[in-house]
Amino acid sequence: MSPRRDPVERAADRASDLYEIATWEPRTEFDGFAVSVYEGLRPAARFGVIVLAGILALVLFGLVAIGAITTPLVGGFVVLSIVPALLFAVYVYRSDVTTQEPLRLVVGTFLLAILFSTFASVVNTVMSAGFSFVGLPTSTLLGGFVYFFFIVAPGEEFVKWLAIRMYPYRRPEFDAVIDGAVYGAIAGLGFATIENAVYITGSINQASTVPIVDAGSAIATVRAFAGPGHVIYSAIAGFYLGLAKFNRDYFGPIVVKGLLLAALFHATYNMTVSRVPQVLSTALDISPIAAFFGYVVVYDTVIGLFLYRKIRNYRRAYDEVGAHRNGVAAGESELTEFDQPPRY
Repeated sequence: MSPRRDPVERAADRASDLYEIATWEPRTEFDGFAVSVYEGLRPAARFGVIVLAGILALVLFGLVAIGAITTPLVGGFVVLSIVPALLFAVYVYRSDVTTQEPLRLVVGTFLLAILFSTFASVVNTVMSAGFSFVGLPTSTLLGGFVYFFFIVAPGEEFVKWLAIRMYPYRRPEFDAVIDGAVYGAIAGLGFATIENAVYITGSINQASTVPIVDAGSAIATVRAFAGPGHVIYSAIAGFYLGLAKFNRDYFGPIVVKGLLLAALFHATYNMTVSRVPQVLSTALDISPIAAFFGYVVVYDTVIGLFLYRKIRNYRRAYDEVGAHRNGVAAGESELTEFDQPPRY
């Protein structure tokens, strides 16, 4: 799709000078200054967002870090709790048939997801209190539906997506659609790590009458089953971000579709994970914890298959067209954001 042009430009011959009439390019020193200001504001804005997230992280997660340092068992339980999520992320990472993603981008995405999780934490806390204030607590069916589908899931998926968009997406190494799924999985792992750390630390601090080992092992086991979902949801959103990067005319709708799918799967899990296991426990006469684990495994498997099909179809197409023989495997993408500005 060619860019739209003003009627004057369309009707004029190529020799006409339409500078600041219907066309524009930097000509004067002031034009150059305007370009410099614009180019400087973008990285400054990104830096400001990161700094703000870092400050919030120190405030919100400082106690978590102190707890992990002063009580090594806390850190151990956090590590154990993210093993399943880590395995999912490793699977997605190894599914990339194009080029291996640089370690600095992987680590950077992981850390940004942790930092940006503070935005979701603040919004979730404030909105939860607001729902209770207006007489619609999130424990009710209606309150939970609105809270999870319109606040928690969209917000958390957006901040994970933002970690991809602000760093690896902008790098030339992000040179294939499937790279979006890889970085999405890493962002999900980062988010799951800090979320598990907060839950585990809080549970251990509150369990004053229960030994740390018992309290920690119990909550770590529960959180271990919750972590993979974050990896799966954000990998789906990341895949669509990768698709959008190479389909610039439909950048916005593709990104929105990916975020909507991720948020829908995420919110559905949040709404059902505390209700369906209760029904299963009663109907099947099994323990509530067994019903919980069984439900989470089935749910993650179903949504994971959606992601698996996306990755499988990409890998299959990659092999069928012989992409590994035409330079793509060497990282020579045909189009990056440095070649043409994205459409927003």
